[in-house]
Amino acid sequence: MLRHYSRLFSVVELNYTWYQMARADTITRMLAGCDSTLLFCAKLTRTMTHEIATDWPDQARAYLQGMAPLLARKRLLSVLVQLPPTFRRTPQNRTYLARLFDTLKPLPLAVEFRHRSWAQNSVFTGLTERGVTLVSVDAPPLPELFPPLEVITNPALFYLRLHGRNTSGWRSGSKQQQFNYNYTQAELRQWSAARIPRMRAACTTGVILFNNHVAGQAVRNAQALAQLLHPSSASHNV
Repeated sequence: MLRHYSRLFSVVELNYTWYQMARADTITRMLAGCDSTLLFCAKLTRTMTHEIATDWPDQARAYLQGMAPLLARKRLLSVLVQLPPTFRRTPQNRTYLARLFDTLKPLPLAVEFRHRSWAQNSVFTGLTERGVTLVSVDAPPLPELFPPLEVITNPALFYLRLHGRNTSGWRSGSKQQQFNYNYTQAELRQWSAARIPRMRAACTTGVILFNNHVAGQAVRNAQALAQLLHPSSASHNV
């Protein structure tokens, strides 16, 4: 399936690494089974983001070892530090995040905040100083969620994740409802017409990923956005 996927798209986001620790042998087998041009992003394991374990430094070092094959082959665009809505900007969480970023060096890092309290210039400045990419998000317009911004904190990479705008299903507790959304052409143009071009102009590389995975909507929306960005090409590269 991954080999077929690589014929359609140029980058894949590994979700399984959120559920279980990345292992070098698994990654090596994965690389052997796909096109040599396919690039990877990988989620950080949930025991360092959602259910923070007391031995998280050891887990961070284990994750570094697991990502080694991707780093060695220069196929890793970024590690996604995806934080939950409950992870608010508090002194304790700020300290933890700084320590986590330091421990995960030399991995290329991107952080996705879900709570609005992190949408502050001081946060963006701190990420810029560390070379960490702020993930731009498209999500339902709920008051406590992190807003859709195009702030660039790392000129090497912009990272856009589109989750869908299913306001009624967002807190349902079911991912099948939360991410059940089909973007309209008009909604995709909100990004393709100006926002993405501005981010592209500010960065050497960018990655755009859809998380509205229900019923294959992410695939169709990704292909539609690629066509909007490159109307003269049938290429899969966004």
